[in-house]
Amino acid sequence: MAYVSARLAVARAYLKDAQNSNAWADPGDLGNPSIATSINCAIAYADAITARYRGEINQGDHGAVIKLLRAALGNAFPKHQETNLRALLEQKDEVQYGGRAKSRDDAARALVRLEEFVAWAETQLMK
Repeated sequence: MAYVSARLAVARAYLKDAQNSNAWADPGDLGNPSIATSINCAIAYADAITARYRGEINQGDHGAVIKLLRAALGNAFPKHQETNLRALLEQKDEVQYGGRAKSRDDAARALVRLEEFVAWAETQLMK
């Protein structure tokens, strides 16, 4: 349970950082750093959930976190939240390692997906 609390604290810190990044961005700023933070936040929340409900976390292949969440929660993992998480995770390599610049609008869209996922995740972790 200590790991769950620690991972949740990290997830909340990533959320705050992503929100601040979007709030303080100038119109011409790149969105990649903010999107990367949103992705790391989603992963941290997923880790906290799977650690709480299944006693394990995903390591290495971040795409496999969706399967682990499904194994941990079954149908309590809504398709809409799976879609939000998948959309974030699919950008990971591109925004962190690729050469394509993402816009602030892209970052704002990622944050909306993240905030929806976080609202759901918080309810799962408080049960």
